[in-house]
Parts: sequence; structure tokens; C-alpha cells
Amino acid sequence: MGTNRKIDYLILYDGVCKFCNRSINFILSHERNAKLTFTPLQSELGQSILRDYNLPLDYTDSLLFMSKGQMSSHAQAAFKIAQFLKAPWRWLSFLSVLPISFTNFFYKLIAKHRYKLMGQADACILPTPATRDRFLE
Repeated sequence: MGTNRKIDYLILYDGVCKFCNRSINFILSHERNAKLTFTPLQSELGQSILRDYNLPLDYTDSLLFMSKGQMSSHAQAAFKIAQFLKAPWRWLSFLSVLPISFTNFFYKLIAKHRYKLMGQADACILPTPATRDRFLE
């Protein structure tokens, strides 16, 4: 899907995590504009990016946010993504002023239990026709 265009903002997510899939749907529903693109960590592109950033190929610890070659993970990725959302959700990005150890503690706590909270999907989410070109694989 649409990998020929310039990619400025990419979110990599666990494609079999229902919590992660719902998070992507939430982002799509609350964006201010359509600047974000998406790919599952398990996709060919996701695997290539994991290799490029020396991350394990089975990495699913957090959403990853790439912006112009810079990679963010855990709470910092969430805060950067929040900047693309409509108010009041974008205001969550102001939490990035808190110590990273504090915000990552809560991020990792939720991430650790996400499969227990919502389970795993058999496959990645299927984008709607309106958002299909924003999913790279």
C-alpha cells in the first residue's frame, strides 16, 4: 500500500494486540489532520525498521513513533502522537514534561497487561477504504 510517497510520521504497532488496534482506531478518529501513517511491527516494513534500529524482530513492548528518522518509544511515542490529535486529547502531550521514568512506569504497566485486558487478534486491523492509503503494509 502507498509506500511511494514521502513518509514524515509513522506509527509502528503490535498488529495482533486488540488494545493496540483500538489505539490506532482511536488515533484515526481523533486526528486533527491526516499526517500519520501506520504499519504493524510484524509487517515486512515493520521488521525492516526494527532491524535498522537494532531492535529485536519480536519487539512488541510499545508503539513506536518515527518522525524524520528519529525513533520514539513508550510514553514519549504516545506524547508525540498526542500532538496530532484534536483537543482535549492533544493536551496529553504536556505530560511529556514529567520525568520519563515516571511516565514510562505507567506506560509499561499498561503494556504489560494489554493482552489480559483485551486479548489478541488473529490478524491486524483492516483499514477502511478512507484510511487504506495511510497503512503502508
